[in-house]
Amino acid sequence: MTTAHQAPGETRPGGRTARTRRAVLTAVSEELADGGFAALTMERVAQRSGVHLATLYRRWRSVDKLVCELLTEMSSDIPLPDTGSLPGDLRALADAIERFYGSAGPRRVLEAVVAAAARDPQAATALRTFFDERLTLAGAMVRRAVARGELPADTDPEAVVAALGAPFYHRILITRRPVEPGLGASAATAVWAAARAGAYALGGGGRCHGGAEHDGPEHDGAPGRAD
Repeated sequence: MTTAHQAPGETRPGGRTARTRRAVLTAVSEELADGGFAALTMERVAQRSGVHLATLYRRWRSVDKLVCELLTEMSSDIPLPDTGSLPGDLRALADAIERFYGSAGPRRVLEAVVAAAARDPQAATALRTFFDERLTLAGAMVRRAVARGELPADTDPEAVVAALGAPFYHRILITRRPVEPGLGASAATAVWAAARAGAYALGGGGRCHGGAEHDGPEHDGAPGRAD
C-alpha cells in the first residue's frame, strides 16, 4: 500500500516491498538487455522476477512505468559533485555521466523510456518529471558557482546542466553511436566556457558577443579531472 508521499512501486527500505521492487527492476533490466523494449511484457517480467502478475499490475500498471522507474533507480549511480569550483563540478558530473552511459544497460533503458514516452502520455510525463528533478538537483552546483562569483548572476542553472548532458543524449538517441572516452571532458570544457560568457542567461538572451560580464574568479577555461 502506498502513502500520500509514495508513488506506485515506492518502497520501505529493507521490507518485503523493497525486495519485491529490487527483483522486479532487476528483471526489467535483464529483459531489456535480452530483447529490448519491443519484447518487454508484464508477463515476462513476472516470470523472470518470480513476482505475481497481479502484483505488477497493481503497483506499476504498465511496462512504461516499469522502465521509467528503472531509469530513476539507475540514475542514482550518478553522484552530484561538490568539488569547490564549477569547472571541477562540471568535469566530475560529465565523467560520471560518461561512465554511466558507457555501458549498454543504461543506454537501453534510456532508449526504452524515450520509446515509451513517444506513445504514452503518462510515460512522457514520468520522463519529463525525471529530467526536471535531475536538472533541479544538479542545478545546485551552478547556484553555488553564482554565489562564489564564478558566473554571471542571471545564469540559468538548469540550462547549464541541460547543455552538459546534451552531447550524451544526442550521441545515444540521435546518432546512435557509443559514448566514447573523452566526451565528458569536451562537454565540460565547452559548457564552462559558454557559461562564463553568459550564454545561459535567464530568458535565453545570452551575452556571448560581449564576453563574461562579471568580476568572478579567473580559471583557465579547461575543467580538470576531479580527484
